[in-house]
Amino acid sequence: MHKAINPERWCEGTVTELKAWTDRLYSLRVEADVNPFTAGQFTKLGLLAGNEFVERPYSYVNAPDERPLEFYFITVPEGPLTQRLVKLQAGDPVYVMRKAAGFLTLNEVPEAPHLWLLSTGTGIGPFLSILKTDEPWRRFERVVLVHAVRTAAELSFRDTIESFSARHPRQFRYVPFVSREQTDFAIHGRIPGAIADGRLESRAGIDISPQQSQVMICGNPDMVKDTTEVLKTRGLQRNRRRNPGHITVENYW
Repeated sequence: MHKAINPERWCEGTVTELKAWTDRLYSLRVEADVNPFTAGQFTKLGLLAGNEFVERPYSYVNAPDERPLEFYFITVPEGPLTQRLVKLQAGDPVYVMRKAAGFLTLNEVPEAPHLWLLSTGTGIGPFLSILKTDEPWRRFERVVLVHAVRTAAELSFRDTIESFSARHPRQFRYVPFVSREQTDFAIHGRIPGAIADGRLESRAGIDISPQQSQVMICGNPDMVKDTTEVLKTRGLQRNRRRNPGHITVENYW
C-alpha cells in the first residue's frame, strides 16, 4: 500500500459496478473486506490522486449482511473525490475504511409505534440500509420513508422501495417530495412546510406526536434544522443518549 494508506484502517476494494441514476447521481458498488457495521452507519472511500490520498465519508446503502457494498453519491463540481469516482470502472481499485462510524442507527432510537425516516437527496442511503434489515419491521407498527428531491428523475431506488411495499404493505408508506417540478404523485415543496401544514401526515395516514413517533432525519443541514424546529413545536425533542427524545439526526455535509 501507499505509505499514506494505513492497512489497519483501510482495505483495498474492487469496483463491481458504477450505476448512473442521473447525470449527477451515482451508486458505486464495491467488494471489500470491511469490518461488521450497523445499518445506518457510514464509512470513508479513498483514492490516490498522484501523491495525495483523497478521502470522503459515505453511508452504506447495503444492509450489513448484503454484498456488494453500495454507496450513493452526487457529483460535486471540482470535487477532488467525486470527479474521480465517476470515472471508475468494474475491476478498478478503491479504498474503503475498515471500521464504520455514526449514530444514525436504530439501536440509538427509543421505542415508539411509528418510525419516520425523513431524507433529502443522497440522505436516503442510510435509511435504505436500515429498511433492508429485520429490525424496523419487528419494532414498529408503521414505517414512513420520505425522500425529498428537486426533480422526479432524482427519486432513485424505486425498485428497492417497491420491494419494501410489497413485503410490508400494511406497515410501510413511501412519500416522495419534488420541489422544482409539478408531478401527479409527489408532494410539491419542502418537508418542513408539509409538516407544518399537515400535508405529510395526511399522505402518510398517521400523525406525528411525542406519544407515537420516532423521527430520524438525514440530509442537507437546512432541511435538518428547519424540520427539527417544526417538530419541536409539536412537542418532540432531540434524542440523546443521556436524555432520550424523539428526533435523531445526521447532517449530510
